[in-house]
Amino acid sequence: MFQELGISAGTAIIILIALYFIIKWSVKNGIKEAYKDITGKKLTEDLELETLLGENADNK
Repeated sequence: MFQELGISAGTAIIILIALYFIIKWSVKNGIKEAYKDITGKKLTEDLELETLLGENADNK
């Protein structure tokens, strides 16, 4: 089947792995955005990231 498309099996596996992580990242961000919209709260993960980035911006 892959030969009909002109790609090897290794290339197909790499593409599938890349698609997996892209979809995983998209779903995670969608859930985070929906949580913010529903509750109006930020996640602790986002708050920690903001404080970390804020500290780095002060040091520069």
